[in-house]
Amino acid sequence: MSRQPASGTANSPERFLQTLGEFATVLCIKLYRLGLESTPAVPVLPCLDHEAMLHEGIEPHAAAYVQDRGGELHEVVYIPGERRIDVDTVSTLGERSQGAHDRLIGELRSRFPDCSLHEIAPSWVRGDLRVAKACWAQVTLRQVLLGEDLDATKAAVDRLQTISSLMEKHSRVASWGARTVMTPILAVAGFVTYQGLASVNLTPQYQWVASLRYVVVGLLGAYFLYYGLKAVQLTEMANRVWKRSAEYGLILSERRRIGRTQVDG
Repeated sequence: MSRQPASGTANSPERFLQTLGEFATVLCIKLYRLGLESTPAVPVLPCLDHEAMLHEGIEPHAAAYVQDRGGELHEVVYIPGERRIDVDTVSTLGERSQGAHDRLIGELRSRFPDCSLHEIAPSWVRGDLRVAKACWAQVTLRQVLLGEDLDATKAAVDRLQTISSLMEKHSRVASWGARTVMTPILAVAGFVTYQGLASVNLTPQYQWVASLRYVVVGLLGAYFLYYGLKAVQLTEMANRVWKRSAEYGLILSERRRIGRTQVDG
């Protein structure tokens, strides 16, 4: 999917960001296969979550971290090709109240009546809460976007990136076990169980015991399937923590660059 140039039409990302700035302060912009005609004085970076994907089935979009009038943080995503707005509550967990979220939704419905509105809620399957807690333990989104001590925040982001690398190594161990150890163990356990119960000479009233072999083999298979899926989930969570730390690092670099530009100007 090629990068689409910006335009001055009503559904352009510039017009969306301009309207967004009427009731909230835009702190950072993330772009996926879109361009801006003018560069605002805020960090502008690629949308790492989607740029890292190997397929290109994602619609071009612009996302923005914004601060409302009450000082709470939100992430809003605009997909111009679908005239859709997503409010991502995952990246701003702990940074805004439910009341502030509801007020933001009301403003978006009022300002963009022609766009469909969707909320992206945390997913237990994807481990969103565990990812958020791993990030909170080192650095918060508010520190990255608004903190004044950039050196201290950069050190915290570096710690988060180190932890994400360790998480990824642990997930590799689990994945290696699922691929190499669990398969032969399942095969041997299933064979022994099946053949062992089949060889028992049971009286007719206890023939149902022989059916236990199917139950045992099924339970073993279900457990090892869970183990394999859990290893995949751990790898996904480690990657997302790493991407979050990389995004925070880019934001800090852009804030430094903008600060130097303003000083020189």
